Amino acid sequence: MIKSKIHLWPVITGFCIVTSCTGIKNEQLRIQLEKSNCNQQNIYSYSKQEMPVPLNQINLDSALTEAFSRKSLNMANSINAIDLLKEYLAIRKSYRQYPTTEKRLDLLECAQKINQRISISSLEISAVASEMDCEEERADQIAGYLKGKEDNIETKLTVGGLLIGGTGAVASGFLVNKGNAGDYIGVGTGIAGAVAGLLILTSKKKIEFHHKRNALHDIWQGGETSTNFPPSVWYYLNYNDDSQIQGSLREITISKWMNLGQVSGDQPKDKQRNLDLYFGAGGKYSAEQLRNRADMLDQVESLVNLMKQDLKELAIEFDNLQRHYQQ
Repeated sequence: MIKSKIHLWPVITGFCIVTSCTGIKNEQLRIQLEKSNCNQQNIYSYSKQEMPVPLNQINLDSALTEAFSRKSLNMANSINAIDLLKEYLAIRKSYRQYPTTEKRLDLLECAQKINQRISISSLEISAVASEMDCEEERADQIAGYLKGKEDNIETKLTVGGLLIGGTGAVASGFLVNKGNAGDYIGVGTGIAGAVAGLLILTSKKKIEFHHKRNALHDIWQGGETSTNFPPSVWYYLNYNDDSQIQGSLREITISKWMNLGQVSGDQPKDKQRNLDLYFGAGGKYSAEQLRNRADMLDQVESLVNLMKQDLKELAIEFDNLQRHYQQ
């Protein structure tokens, strides 16, 4: 009778450990995994013809290049304000030669249009950046939840393994004079401890995480237009000046992802699996992969915020021009 109990005890213990590793069945979490509330606006829809012509393909007036830096002109081009700036400079020149009330009003009206264009573009850039930040937080929160589950399981398995080993040692000591009973317990607890250790190594969980609207897909694929970025932002990310040896901001970002191993794998099939996961509609993510996705979204957000800096420079240069419109 003692022998039968000895055989069953480690099996029952191991079964309890295994069954403690249950799946995630939280209904609210499931909804969060399947849907994102980060985008509150329509999908961007525009044609190639609506994209700004690259600045290095435009013959710029000397008046523009003298009044504004190259970076500011490129930003003005991205928000379709080049013609407005040309108009403003022409009116300003005419006003300085023949100042009239009508020309002064025309100058103020043109300046108002330019400032309004800058303000709307600033809000548009902020909207894109906030969506990237929201998606980053969404991935990061799920990664934290998943990692917490893994840590909890590992803790239980570690404690279980220690209890098994300690209990087995004590029991073997008590049954040292009971024939082979002590040996059976030693073998049983050794097996149960090994099972616990194996479960610790295989306790990494994965979870279904969906992102039908995927900004990373557009960054990776490129393309003449984007459904995730408005024309001004998409132009900014893809613009490649003749002086930019490394390529556009989008291309530089992709190179960093590849060089730092964010989208690579040990085997070609692993790399392809990562590409399908990060740049597709979603799939089974580990906590580490979710953290990596959050990092990539954070990098895209940083690029979009760089555009805000260039827009600020344009606003400052134009403001300085306005202050001296009578000179």
